[in-house]
Amino acid sequence: MHYIEAGGVIMDILLAMNTLGIAIMATKAVQFWLYRRRRKAHADAIVGEFEKIGGQDRDTLLLIIKELLQSRLKRLESGMPTIKIIATTATLFGLLGTVVGVLMAFEAISKVGMGDPSIFAKGISLALVTTVGGLIVAIIHTVGYNYLVAYLDRIEADIEEALLLHYYGSGKGEA
Repeated sequence: MHYIEAGGVIMDILLAMNTLGIAIMATKAVQFWLYRRRRKAHADAIVGEFEKIGGQDRDTLLLIIKELLQSRLKRLESGMPTIKIIATTATLFGLLGTVVGVLMAFEAISKVGMGDPSIFAKGISLALVTTVGGLIVAIIHTVGYNYLVAYLDRIEADIEEALLLHYYGSGKGEA
């Protein structure tokens, strides 16, 4: 807690960003896991939607099925941009804290000189703490975002496989 206090407002912002991002990542991980567990049901629902639309040739069939799948997966992607924004802006907030801290240190030096190092230590402390805080938040969210994107890709591949098995495995796709 001492480091968070030493980082001032910028650390408070980073802490809020981190809390929000971790909550979204945990929610998305559970949502993706539940969605992946029901991939067969989702594939069946897509096939049901396709059968309402209909299709003659194989190319049209694959295009329509792919579009139906993408529209369903698009709903899962909500919240993902927020994680990416946190991952990219956390380093910028850390850099902002670095600049503000160094500026504070130089202001202290210009006012009282170099006689007492503790005068400018507060600014240097702010600079270092916010740099570390920004990097930690950015690393956590970059790794989490990339993991979730890969998980979403696996979900898409699993559902595509289930669709192909459903359609071509049953003999319906013979053209």
